[in-house]
Amino acid sequence: MNIAPRYERPNVSLIEADLPGYGIDLFIGGMEGAGDLADLKARNITTVVNCAVNLDFNYAVEPFPQEPDPEAIYGVGAVRYYKLGLIDGDGNPETMMLAGFYMLRGALSQNLPDRPTYPRREKGNVLVNCRGGRSRSVSLVALFLHIEASERYPTFDAALDHVRTRRELRPDEWFETPKPMLVDAARRAAQWIKLIDSGVAPATFASFRNKAED
Repeated sequence: MNIAPRYERPNVSLIEADLPGYGIDLFIGGMEGAGDLADLKARNITTVVNCAVNLDFNYAVEPFPQEPDPEAIYGVGAVRYYKLGLIDGDGNPETMMLAGFYMLRGALSQNLPDRPTYPRREKGNVLVNCRGGRSRSVSLVALFLHIEASERYPTFDAALDHVRTRRELRPDEWFETPKPMLVDAARRAAQWIKLIDSGVAPATFASFRNKAED
Protein backbone atom coordinates (compact mmCIF):
# COMPACT_ATOMS: atom_id res chain seq x y z
CA MET A 1 0.00 0.00 0.00
CA ASN A 2 1.33 3.41 -0.96
CA ILE A 3 1.70 5.88 1.88
CA ALA A 4 1.86 9.57 1.03
CA PRO A 5 4.70 11.62 2.50
CA ARG A 6 3.78 14.07 5.23
CA TYR A 7 4.68 17.69 4.67
CA GLU A 8 4.38 20.73 6.85
CA ARG A 9 1.69 23.14 5.66
CA PRO A 10 -0.21 26.05 7.17
CA ASN A 11 -2.85 25.32 9.78
CA VAL A 12 -5.22 27.41 7.65
CA SER A 13 -4.96 28.15 3.91
CA LEU A 14 -6.86 30.77 1.91
CA ILE A 15 -8.40 28.89 -1.01
CA GLU A 16 -10.65 31.49 -2.66
CA ALA A 17 -10.79 35.21 -1.92
CA ASP A 18 -14.04 37.09 -2.55
CA LEU A 19 -16.03 34.00 -3.51
CA PRO A 20 -18.33 34.90 -6.42
CA GLY A 21 -21.90 35.49 -5.33
CA TYR A 22 -21.04 35.45 -1.64
CA GLY A 23 -18.34 38.07 -1.13
CA ILE A 24 -16.46 36.09 1.51
CA ASP A 25 -13.08 34.37 1.70
CA LEU A 26 -13.08 30.57 1.79
CA PHE A 27 -10.40 28.74 3.79
CA ILE A 28 -9.36 25.13 4.41
CA GLY A 29 -7.65 23.93 7.57
CA GLY A 30 -6.92 20.97 9.76
CA MET A 31 -7.91 20.45 13.36
CA GLU A 32 -5.20 22.78 14.67
CA GLY A 33 -6.44 25.63 12.52
CA ALA A 34 -10.10 25.05 13.31
CA GLY A 35 -9.27 24.96 17.02
CA ASP A 36 -7.34 28.25 17.08
CA LEU A 37 -10.02 30.81 17.94
CA ALA A 38 -7.55 33.70 17.96
CA ASP A 39 -6.47 32.90 14.40
CA LEU A 40 -10.07 32.46 13.25
CA LYS A 41 -10.89 35.89 14.65
CA ALA A 42 -7.83 37.44 13.01
CA ARG A 43 -8.98 36.09 9.63
CA ASN A 44 -12.59 37.19 10.27
CA ILE A 45 -13.73 33.56 10.06
CA THR A 46 -17.19 33.46 11.61
CA THR A 47 -18.35 30.09 10.25
CA VAL A 48 -16.70 26.67 10.51
CA VAL A 49 -17.82 23.62 8.53
CA ASN A 50 -16.25 20.46 9.96
CA CYS A 51 -16.18 17.50 7.55
CA ALA A 52 -14.74 14.90 9.92
CA VAL A 53 -16.92 12.34 11.70
CA ASN A 54 -13.99 11.51 14.01
CA LEU A 55 -13.29 15.09 15.14
CA ASP A 56 -15.41 17.39 17.31
CA PHE A 57 -15.06 20.87 18.77
CA ASN A 58 -16.69 22.62 21.67
CA TYR A 59 -16.89 26.23 20.57
CA ALA A 60 -19.20 27.26 23.42
CA VAL A 61 -17.73 30.34 25.10
CA GLU A 62 -20.65 31.55 27.21
CA PRO A 63 -23.80 29.94 28.69
CA PHE A 64 -27.27 30.65 27.46
CA PRO A 65 -29.08 33.34 29.50
CA GLN A 66 -30.59 31.90 32.68
CA GLU A 67 -28.73 28.62 32.09
CA PRO A 68 -29.27 26.60 35.28
CA ASP A 69 -26.16 24.44 34.88
CA PRO A 70 -22.90 26.43 34.97
CA GLU A 71 -20.96 23.31 33.93
CA ALA A 72 -22.99 22.73 30.76
CA ILE A 73 -20.88 22.08 27.67
CA TYR A 74 -23.36 23.83 25.42
CA GLY A 75 -24.06 27.52 25.02
CA VAL A 76 -23.28 30.44 22.74
CA GLY A 77 -20.45 29.51 20.38
CA ALA A 78 -17.52 31.63 19.32
CA VAL A 79 -18.38 30.83 15.69
CA ARG A 80 -21.29 29.34 13.79
CA TYR A 81 -20.50 25.64 13.57
CA TYR A 82 -21.77 23.07 11.07
CA LYS A 83 -20.86 19.38 11.17
CA LEU A 84 -20.70 16.90 8.28
CA GLY A 85 -19.57 13.44 9.30
CA LEU A 86 -17.43 12.19 6.42
CA ILE A 87 -15.10 9.20 6.75
CA ASP A 88 -11.60 9.66 5.33
CA GLY A 89 -11.82 6.67 3.03
CA ASP A 90 -14.38 3.98 2.29
CA GLY A 91 -17.68 3.82 4.15
CA ASN A 92 -19.52 7.02 3.24
CA PRO A 93 -23.04 6.73 1.83
CA GLU A 94 -22.86 8.23 -1.64
CA THR A 95 -25.24 11.00 -0.62
CA MET A 96 -22.88 12.36 2.05
CA MET A 97 -20.85 14.54 -0.33
CA LEU A 98 -24.06 15.84 -1.85
CA ALA A 99 -25.30 16.70 1.64
CA GLY A 100 -22.01 18.47 2.34
CA PHE A 101 -22.36 20.67 -0.71
CA TYR A 102 -25.86 21.78 0.25
CA MET A 103 -24.87 22.29 3.86
CA LEU A 104 -22.01 24.56 2.78
CA ARG A 105 -24.27 26.43 0.36
CA GLY A 106 -26.86 26.78 3.12
CA ALA A 107 -24.30 28.01 5.64
CA LEU A 108 -23.22 30.73 3.22
CA SER A 109 -26.79 31.71 2.33
CA GLN A 110 -28.51 31.78 5.72
CA ASN A 111 -29.94 35.06 6.99
CA LEU A 112 -30.23 34.76 10.75
CA PRO A 113 -33.03 36.60 12.59
CA ASP A 114 -32.29 39.64 14.72
CA ARG A 115 -33.15 37.95 18.01
CA PRO A 116 -31.15 37.44 21.22
CA THR A 117 -31.18 33.68 20.69
CA TYR A 118 -29.10 34.20 17.51
CA PRO A 119 -26.13 36.18 18.84
CA ARG A 120 -23.69 35.22 16.05
CA ARG A 121 -25.34 36.94 13.11
CA GLU A 122 -22.30 38.57 11.52
CA LYS A 123 -21.32 37.29 8.09
CA GLY A 124 -17.59 36.81 7.88
CA ASN A 125 -15.35 34.30 6.18
CA VAL A 126 -15.73 30.51 6.18
CA LEU A 127 -13.36 27.69 7.13
CA VAL A 128 -13.91 24.12 5.93
CA ASN A 129 -11.88 21.65 7.95
CA CYS A 130 -11.17 17.99 8.58
CA ARG A 131 -8.47 16.42 10.76
CA GLY A 132 -5.56 17.22 8.46
CA GLY A 133 -7.14 19.51 5.88
CA ARG A 134 -5.88 17.19 3.14
CA SER A 135 -8.74 15.03 1.89
CA ARG A 136 -12.34 15.45 3.05
CA SER A 137 -12.28 19.24 3.16
CA VAL A 138 -10.34 19.45 -0.11
CA SER A 139 -12.90 17.28 -1.92
CA LEU A 140 -15.85 19.28 -0.65
CA VAL A 141 -14.34 22.69 -1.40
CA ALA A 142 -13.32 21.60 -4.91
CA LEU A 143 -16.90 20.44 -5.54
CA PHE A 144 -18.26 23.71 -4.18
CA LEU A 145 -15.99 25.88 -6.32
CA HIS A 146 -16.75 23.88 -9.45
CA ILE A 147 -20.48 24.40 -8.99
CA GLU A 148 -20.59 27.88 -7.48
CA ALA A 149 -17.71 29.45 -9.44
CA SER A 150 -18.07 27.51 -12.68
CA GLU A 151 -16.79 30.36 -14.85
CA ARG A 152 -13.47 30.15 -13.03
CA TYR A 153 -13.53 26.37 -12.63
CA PRO A 154 -15.53 24.87 -15.51
CA THR A 155 -14.44 21.33 -14.61
CA PHE A 156 -14.12 19.56 -11.30
CA ASP A 157 -10.47 18.82 -12.08
CA ALA A 158 -9.74 22.53 -12.55
CA ALA A 159 -11.25 23.26 -9.15
CA LEU A 160 -9.41 20.36 -7.52
CA ASP A 161 -6.05 21.45 -8.96
CA HIS A 162 -6.65 24.97 -7.64
CA VAL A 163 -7.55 23.73 -4.15
CA ARG A 164 -4.57 21.37 -3.99
CA THR A 165 -2.23 24.17 -5.02
CA ARG A 166 -3.63 26.70 -2.56
CA ARG A 167 -3.59 24.13 0.25
CA GLU A 168 0.06 23.35 -0.60
CA LEU A 169 -0.57 19.70 -1.37
CA ARG A 170 2.35 18.38 -3.42
CA PRO A 171 1.98 16.19 -6.52
CA ASP A 172 3.63 13.16 -4.89
CA GLU A 173 0.78 13.02 -2.32
CA TRP A 174 -2.09 13.71 -4.71
CA PHE A 175 -2.91 10.02 -5.05
CA GLU A 176 -4.47 10.24 -1.57
CA THR A 177 -5.04 13.97 -1.17
CA PRO A 178 -7.94 13.66 -1.53
CA LYS A 179 -8.60 9.94 -1.20
CA PRO A 180 -9.77 8.53 -4.58
CA MET A 181 -13.18 7.44 -3.23
CA LEU A 182 -13.82 11.00 -2.01
CA VAL A 183 -12.86 12.42 -5.40
CA ASP A 184 -15.27 9.95 -7.02
CA ALA A 185 -18.01 10.97 -4.58
CA ALA A 186 -17.47 14.64 -5.39
CA ARG A 187 -17.62 13.97 -9.13
CA ARG A 188 -20.88 12.09 -8.74
CA ALA A 189 -22.28 14.78 -6.47
CA ALA A 190 -21.47 17.40 -9.14
CA GLN A 191 -23.63 15.47 -11.61
CA TRP A 192 -26.48 15.25 -9.13
CA ILE A 193 -26.31 18.94 -8.24
CA LYS A 194 -26.49 19.93 -11.89
CA LEU A 195 -29.58 17.75 -12.29
CA ILE A 196 -31.20 19.23 -9.19
CA ASP A 197 -30.38 22.81 -10.15
CA SER A 198 -31.76 22.20 -13.64
CA GLY A 199 -35.13 21.30 -12.13
CA VAL A 200 -34.95 17.57 -12.76
CA ALA A 201 -36.71 15.75 -9.91
CA PRO A 202 -36.82 11.94 -10.32
CA ALA A 203 -39.46 10.12 -8.30
CA THR A 204 -36.97 8.14 -6.21
CA PHE A 205 -33.31 8.36 -5.29
CA ALA A 206 -32.63 5.19 -7.27
CA SER A 207 -33.99 6.76 -10.46
CA PHE A 208 -32.12 9.95 -9.62
CA ARG A 209 -28.88 7.99 -9.29
CA ASN A 210 -29.51 6.30 -12.62
CA LYS A 211 -30.00 9.67 -14.30
CA ALA A 212 -26.73 10.93 -12.83
CA GLU A 213 -24.92 7.91 -14.21
CA ASP A 214 -26.30 8.30 -17.75
